[in-house]
Order: sequence, then C-alpha cells, then structure tokens
Amino acid sequence: MIIGVPKEIKSNECRVSILPVGVESLVRAGHQVLIEHNAGLASGITDVDYETVGGEIVNTPDMIYAQAHMIVKIKEPQPSEYRLLKKDQIVFTYFHFAASRELTEAMLERKITALAYETLQTEDGELPCLTPMSEVAGRMAVHEGAKYLEEPSKGRGILLAGVPGVYPAEVAIIGAGVVGSNACKMAAGLGANVTVLDINLNRLRYLEEIMPPNVHTLMSNSHNIREAVLKADLVISSVLIRGAKAPCLIDRKLVSQMKKGAVIVDVAIDQGGSIETSRPTTHDNPIYVVDGVVHYCVTNMPGAVARTSTYALTNATFPFILKVANDGFKKWAKESHEIRTALNMTEGHLTIKEVSETFDIPYKKYA
Repeated sequence: MIIGVPKEIKSNECRVSILPVGVESLVRAGHQVLIEHNAGLASGITDVDYETVGGEIVNTPDMIYAQAHMIVKIKEPQPSEYRLLKKDQIVFTYFHFAASRELTEAMLERKITALAYETLQTEDGELPCLTPMSEVAGRMAVHEGAKYLEEPSKGRGILLAGVPGVYPAEVAIIGAGVVGSNACKMAAGLGANVTVLDINLNRLRYLEEIMPPNVHTLMSNSHNIREAVLKADLVISSVLIRGAKAPCLIDRKLVSQMKKGAVIVDVAIDQGGSIETSRPTTHDNPIYVVDGVVHYCVTNMPGAVARTSTYALTNATFPFILKVANDGFKKWAKESHEIRTALNMTEGHLTIKEVSETFDIPYKKYA
C-alpha cells in the first residue's frame, strides 16, 4: 500500500501524523510512504529523519493525494484539500463530523473511506486514539484559562493559585473524563479551588479518593451546573458523547450572569461546543468576549505543543495505521471492533449513527 502523509494546513497545526519509527515499520512491511516536504519540521522531525528510514519526500500535497491509497493526517481535511481526495481513498484522521455539516457532505460527495481517530473504540469502551490528545487538552485548558484570567488578556485579573491572605480562583470543570480529570489535576496542583461535575457517580467517587482536598465533586445537573458556573472564575467544559455533537449545557442567559472577566475554555468545541455562545477559534485569534466573559474555543489545542502531542498521539494511532496498511480496512472492519468503530463513512454512505442523527442524513450500517 502507498501511505501518504501531507503537511497539516489548519491554522497553527504543527503536529505530524507519523514518526520516523512508524515509517520504518511500514517500509519493512513492504509499504511505500510518501511524506510532504517539511511535514514534521514543526514537531522537530526533519525530512532527513524520514528519508533515513525509507520514507520518500515529495514537494506538493497534490502528488501525495494523487498516489496514496491511504492518507494519514491529524486534522480534518480543509476546504482547499477537498478536491484532492479520491473515491475509495482511505483517510485516517480526526474528523469530528458532528461539528460540521459542510465537511460531512463534502466527504460523502468525494466518496472516501473515513476512519476517525475520535470514534475508534475498544471493546471495553476506551477511546485509545482520543485519550492522549484529551490528556494534552485537559492540561492545556488550565494553562490557557490562567493566562486569560490576567487583566491584559481581558480577564478578571486573578491569579489562579491566590497568595497567602488572598483567596485562590474558583474553577468549575464540567465532565470528569480524561479531559476533566487532567484539568482537575492541573488546577488543583496550582492551588485553585476546584469543583468537578459529572453524571457518573463512580467516576466522582474515584476522583474524590485520588484528588487533594481543594477538589470538590458534584453531581452534574442543571441546578448544580448553574451554581458552579456562577461562582467560577474559570469554567472548563469537557463533555463528550462519542461521535455526536456535544450537548449545550450553558446557555446565553447563564453566560450573561457570570462574573465579568470570567473565562470559559470549551474543550468540547471540536464536537460543536457545549456552551451556547461558543464558536470555533484559532491559535492566531484564540479568544473573544461575550457579555463580559472571555471565551477560549480553539479547535486544535494540542497543535500548539506539537513536540509533545505528535509523540503522544502517534504512540496510540500507529498500531491501527499499520493494521489497515497490512490488510486493508475491509478485512479489519469485519474482524476488528476498533477499526469497525473508527469507520464513519465509505462509498458515499454514512456508517455512524450519531452523525446521521445530528444532520438527518441517511445512515447505512457497514456489513
């Protein structure tokens, strides 16, 4: 199989989808790997690093898309890349289809085979290709929230940790999954007063046991969310429904009642966001203000720390990439639960029910 690795073109996306060690493994297995010139440079990986292990450097993305049987990326295809995609070409990347009807319809029109990192699921319910970036995003959410709480960044002028004699910041974290627990760890470690909400009592019991005393758990419901949000200086939303659009948990009215200069970090923005006032932003222009509340809604947060994120992500994704390269997706879609759950569309049909329900587009179960 010919595997293509184009350079990411989304704003400030510095990650690359494969490491030299991955290229070496693919080449040893008899595959050809095409890498766009400087695709790994922002992650500290040079063209020479790839060439040394058998990768082939090409100068333009057009050459990669024209030849590759499988495209391996980090972020969803951007509009300028749509035309490059070919019928039945396998594209393995983060798609987050439920956040964009335009992307969904464009990919259906191109009749690609879409394998999505974010829906790939093990039989015990884990999301192995989403987890490492959720860990990064959860930890970054606290860093970014602390930065934008500063007065020059339009925030309340509050130090997250406080100082002796002055209260620390109040942090509310909605969702106690991978993002939420990592955000909780970071915020608690900095000394903030943290409230974490979730609908899973067993998860809350677990966090209650392992987190320090400045972390408080709370059952997630509309009343408790409202109370926690109104008290908070920093709100981090991390709710996730696999493959589906994120539910709206904070409406415009509640945002308008928050403290002026409070900060919202909506990590769920990749899946459409869980705050009514959220809209996607970029690392170039990461924030905007609504009703005096600072919103940080960057859709590719881990891209800013590419040297960490690239290695963390490829550790998880490469075994599945190799599996598909060796035997094709059709074999593994029948035999592997993980690859079957990663399959979002093929032959011009959606194969994931959650996206079908989001946009009322016909769904056809893959068999």
